[in-house]
Amino acid sequence: MNSQDVILGLLMHHSLSGYDIKHKMETILSYFNNASFGTIYPTLSKMEKDGLITKESVIQEGRPNKNLYSITEGGKLQFKKYMYSPIEDNEFKSDAMTRLFFGEFVEAAIMVGVLEEYLVRTKVNMERLRKLYVDCQPDMSPTQEICIQIGINNSESQILTLTEGIARLKNVKEK
Repeated sequence: MNSQDVILGLLMHHSLSGYDIKHKMETILSYFNNASFGTIYPTLSKMEKDGLITKESVIQEGRPNKNLYSITEGGKLQFKKYMYSPIEDNEFKSDAMTRLFFGEFVEAAIMVGVLEEYLVRTKVNMERLRKLYVDCQPDMSPTQEICIQIGINNSESQILTLTEGIARLKNVKEK
C-alpha cells in the first residue's frame, strides 16, 4: 500500500482537491494512514502523468483557483488491482514504544513520565476517534465502521496496558 492506492480509493467516491485529500488523511484515515502535502501533491502529479487521474482547475472568486482530481478508468483498474493484491504486513512506528523498549537505560521515573504522556495522548486520540465515529457514522460504509471500531478498541486496550504499566513502574521505583 502506498499513497497512490489511498488517493485512488478516496477518488472512487467523487472528485477531491489536494486539500480535501489531506483533510481525509488527517481525520477519518488518521488511525491507520497519513501523508503530508509534500507526499500528496507529488503523488497526484505522477498519477496525472500516468493517466490514473485527471485534474480540473475550478475558478473561485476571491480565492485561488482550486484543482479537483478525478479518477480515470485506468485509475479504477489500478485501484482494483491494489484491492485484489495480497495484504501487506502492517507497519507500526512509535517513538514512545521505542523509548519504552530501551527504558532499562534510564531511571524508572523517566519512563513513568513517558508512559503518562503516552497515556494522555492515547486517551485524546481515542476520544477523537469516538467523536469521528459519531460524526461520520451515518455516511460510513460497514467496512469503514469496522476500521474506526478497531481504532477505538485498540486505544482502549492501550489505555488499560499503559495504566497497569505505570502502576508497575511506580511500584519498582518505590522499592
